Amino acid sequence: MRVFTLAAAGVAVLALAACAPSTAPQATGGDDKSGTLNVWLFDEPNRAPKEKVVGELITEFTAANPGVKVQVTYIPTSPARHEKFKGAFNDPASAPDVAEYGNTDLAEYAAAKGFADLSADLKASPEGSDFTEDLLKSATVDGQIYGVPWFIGVRALYYRKDVFDELGLKPPKSTEELTKTAREIRKKKPEMYGIAVGGEYTFAALPFVWDAGGDVQTLNGPEARKGVKAYTDLLSDDVCPPQACASLTGGKTAELFTSGKAAMGILGNFNRSAVDAGAAAGKYEVVPLPGAKKDSIAPAFAGGNNIGVMRSSKHRTLAVKFTQLLTSKKYQVKMFEAMGNLPTLTSAREELAAKEPFLKPFMDVVAAGTKFVPISPAWVKIDNQKVIPTMLQKIATKQASVDEATDEAAAAVKAAFGQ
Repeated sequence: MRVFTLAAAGVAVLALAACAPSTAPQATGGDDKSGTLNVWLFDEPNRAPKEKVVGELITEFTAANPGVKVQVTYIPTSPARHEKFKGAFNDPASAPDVAEYGNTDLAEYAAAKGFADLSADLKASPEGSDFTEDLLKSATVDGQIYGVPWFIGVRALYYRKDVFDELGLKPPKSTEELTKTAREIRKKKPEMYGIAVGGEYTFAALPFVWDAGGDVQTLNGPEARKGVKAYTDLLSDDVCPPQACASLTGGKTAELFTSGKAAMGILGNFNRSAVDAGAAAGKYEVVPLPGAKKDSIAPAFAGGNNIGVMRSSKHRTLAVKFTQLLTSKKYQVKMFEAMGNLPTLTSAREELAAKEPFLKPFMDVVAAGTKFVPISPAWVKIDNQKVIPTMLQKIATKQASVDEATDEAAAAVKAAFGQ
């Protein structure tokens, strides 16, 4: 998800139909056409740009809906958000009508029956075809859509073009070339890491697993093990020393690249402003993270946030219309310009890419196909227990072999699923 402070990571969007919702109000809610619409949006380290765009949207929305007020509350993206949402699900009187949530929280919230099913509303939208099937999965549980993907966060390979030019290197086009290039850089420039990778960077490791044909629920399968090995091979003295890199999170690896300490990094489109403010500014380029097969693209995690309508909302039509406007092409473009959020509407991304060449590799990543974590409350347990980071760290520090560590991780995953 994003809780892009970013927690997450992470989606191509569609706007809801401008007409009244095609589904009946939820049994626990209502459909008042006036009053105050309460909205929860995530807070940001620098909220001002987001708040400005939302303010413009509210002005437009209230002008089109006389007698309606909109009250926005900015909520923290810390783990405490789970308790806040749980309280809202259990007490409709304290719940918002519309809420932003991280897509990795979807299964947990769907299981609590907190959000309304918007499947029919999305089907009725004239922009429905603007969604890719992969991205819609981040809002879908058991065939029901519990929100509109608002923006996507995907990762690609940032590399120092000046370093590559100096050493006569070309951007890697396969996993093997990536590893070889990283080792060569480390050898010739020992003051730099060949690539910044982290033992606690789950969303950098998963593309290697997915590319090999594995997934979270088959971590000790031969395909997943191949991917795990490919990733942990980078956590080595001749690339990114485990004593320094085994404990790194995604944020910390981004800092290494940004500060000029690493020649490559697996970073998101959302890291651009930070990179441009650091030592690597003006010296880097971006390409998709390559897969094992030459000229292929490894599947990226489709992080991002969704906008949902609460099942208990007393203003369902208004809530749907507000969601429609917030996730429309107009405001997705505005949010990109304000916050760097990559739109979920294909048409919005294409429009921006024509003006922003930086977006092309990320669009290529999305077009090649993205992946998502298991849509199950079990994922929250797996994530909170750091099952994947523990596996990576044990391999990197030689506390366990690939087979031993993946067996242990697979057992923890099964336990999380109650198997």
